[in-house]
Amino acid sequence: MSRRIDGKAIAAQIKDELKEEVLRLKGSGVTVGLAVILVGEDTASAIYVNNKKKACEYVGIESVSYELPADTSQEDLLALIGRLNQEEKINGILVQLPLPEHIDEEAVITAISPDKDVDGFHTESAGRLLVGKEGFLPCTPAGIIQLIRRSGFSIEGKECVVVGRSNIVGKPMALLLLRENATVTVAHSKTENLQQVTSRADILVAAVGKPKFITADYVKEGAVVIDVGIHRTAGRKMCGDVDFEEVQKKAAAITPVPGGVGPMTIAMLLANCVEAAKR
Repeated sequence: MSRRIDGKAIAAQIKDELKEEVLRLKGSGVTVGLAVILVGEDTASAIYVNNKKKACEYVGIESVSYELPADTSQEDLLALIGRLNQEEKINGILVQLPLPEHIDEEAVITAISPDKDVDGFHTESAGRLLVGKEGFLPCTPAGIIQLIRRSGFSIEGKECVVVGRSNIVGKPMALLLLRENATVTVAHSKTENLQQVTSRADILVAAVGKPKFITADYVKEGAVVIDVGIHRTAGRKMCGDVDFEEVQKKAAAITPVPGGVGPMTIAMLLANCVEAAKR
C-alpha cells in the first residue's frame, strides 16, 4: 500500500511559514495586499474565492474582493484592473476563471501587470519561466514541486511524465520539473502508446481532465503519482484523474482527491503575494 501525500498538512505548513514572513514584513512597514475579482455567480468559483479570502486572513494578507455581476462589460473589467495596477497597497491581482463568455480571458490576463500577476498566467511570467528568469510561477505546478520535495522525494535525475499540455498546468509543470534536473516527457491526447510512456515514469503527474483515466496499468511499480484532476461522480463523490483505489496498491506515494494538490494551489498563491510585496 502506498503512502498518501497529505496536501492539506503541507499547505498548512507553508501557510504558517508565510504567516511569520508577513509579520516580519509588517514590522518593517510593508503590508501584503491581494485584490480578488469574481465576475458572475459561478458556485464553484465563489467557493474557491471564499477559501482564498480565509487563507489570506489566516496568513495576514489584506484581501480586497470585487464581486461583479455576470453582465459586466470587458471594458469595465479592464478599467478596474488598470486602477488596481496603479494601487500601491495592492501587490497581487487575481481574476477568478472562468469568465463569462462575452469576456476575452486572454485580454484580461494580459491586462494584469506582470509585477502583480500572482497567478503566474501572464505571457511575460510564462516567458520568464521558460528562460529560467525570476518570475511568478503558476500556483498548481509550483505547489506540486513543493508536495514532492516536502514529502522527501528527489526529483533530480528522475524520469517524469506529465499527462496534459495545458498552459495552466501541463506546460509549466514540465518546465519546473526540468528546472529540478528531471528528464521530462509531456504526453497528451495524441500520444501513441500512452500506457507504455507513463509506465516509465518515476514521477507521474496526471492532468488529463478525465475522471479515473489513469489506472494501475499506466503506473510503474514504486512511482510517485500526483493527481491534478478534480471531478464529481454520478453520486456526487469527488475523484481525480487517477483511479486512486487501484493505483495506490502499486505506487510508492500518491496524492488523494480531495486533499492533495488543491490546498497547495492556494498556498502557492499566498506565497506569490508575499513575494510580490518583498519585491
